Amino acid sequence: MANLVEATSQQQFEDFLAKAGQCLTVVHFQAAWAPQCGQMNEAMAELAKEHKHTTFVKLEAEAVPEVSEKYEISSVPTFVFFKGGEKVDRLDGAHVPELTKKVQRLAVTGSPGGAAENSATDLNQRLKKLINAAPCMLFMKGSAQEPRCGFSRQIVALLKEHNIQFSSFDILSDEEVRQGLKTYSNWPTYPQLYVNGELVGGLDIVKELAESGELENTCPKTVTLEHRLKTIINQSPVMLFMKGNKEGARCGFSRQILEIMNGTGVDYDTFDILQDEEVRQGLKTYSNWPTYPQLYVKGELIGGLDIVKELKESGDLVSVLKGES
Repeated sequence: MANLVEATSQQQFEDFLAKAGQCLTVVHFQAAWAPQCGQMNEAMAELAKEHKHTTFVKLEAEAVPEVSEKYEISSVPTFVFFKGGEKVDRLDGAHVPELTKKVQRLAVTGSPGGAAENSATDLNQRLKKLINAAPCMLFMKGSAQEPRCGFSRQIVALLKEHNIQFSSFDILSDEEVRQGLKTYSNWPTYPQLYVNGELVGGLDIVKELAESGELENTCPKTVTLEHRLKTIINQSPVMLFMKGNKEGARCGFSRQILEIMNGTGVDYDTFDILQDEEVRQGLKTYSNWPTYPQLYVKGELIGGLDIVKELKESGDLVSVLKGES
């Protein structure tokens, strides 16, 4: 298949990108020892048949370290999407439905102007939703529990020191958000702090607010854990609390429920309990449900994996997810 190729050197990789021009190139950073990479290669081969103008490149991550390091590949499988030689998106983990969705969205042909406009509108709506996910939202590298850069570590320490209640989003987990938010907010660096949907600024501004004594007045007062849990549960009509996220489950139960949810065609959001210990422990008490994953529809607990399996087998799952029963 002419559009399904393998790059064994940095030069070959760069040549494939140059040859593709403005057409989409999907690069699969893989490892021969990882069985999930083989599964994703099978999916990629099917996508290559459907998308003739898209180039699909297989690249052994450990064999071409200079390319892997440049794009911060820390695990396999990882997919990086390119157009015009520039990275436009990223997908970490073995997630066929998400890979298919990203390829379909990015490989649009016909009227590229209109498609780009629709894509930008969808992204802006998603960013607005994330910014308003909590009264105080911090977009950072890593999580509040494990910051992954010095600036993020400093701003988390400041917010905690001043007893500011905040939620965070790891921009390293979503390349589309990472790049899109820079344009949306007209702010080129991270971390970024938002209060009630409005950009406050980065680390320097938060430092200034802390030094002047204005930080507590700028950010919402600490809210109770119960109020915070209610806010997150109602963040989307269908909310799944799990280990990991849509792009990659971090336990077998979460992986199974993702597969079921992806098969329903119903839109849903996820919350990674591994990123927030307070939510992880607090939700067990709040819902009186001791395990994860937990699925909520319109703020009400549906249950865990076993109940979702039962609803699927009885044919009631889609109507429950839509709030019809």
